[in-house]
Amino acid sequence: MSRNNRVLVPEAKAGLNKFKMEAAKEVGVNLTDGYNGDLTSRENGSVGGQMVKKMVEAYENNL
Repeated sequence: MSRNNRVLVPEAKAGLNKFKMEAAKEVGVNLTDGYNGDLTSRENGSVGGQMVKKMVEAYENNL
C-alpha cells in the first residue's frame, strides 16, 4: 500500500509544520523538528486530532 503524504502546495509546508508544532504543544506532546519515532501512536494521534479539530473550528467560523 502506497502512502501519499506530500504537501499539495509546497509553499505551505513551513506553515503546516508550525501548525503541527502548535497543536502538539496544546495537547502536551513533546514533538521535535527531527526524529519522533519514540512517540506513541496515541501521542501522534492526539496531535493529528487537535489539528483536525482546529481546522474544522476555523471552517465553521468562516461559514
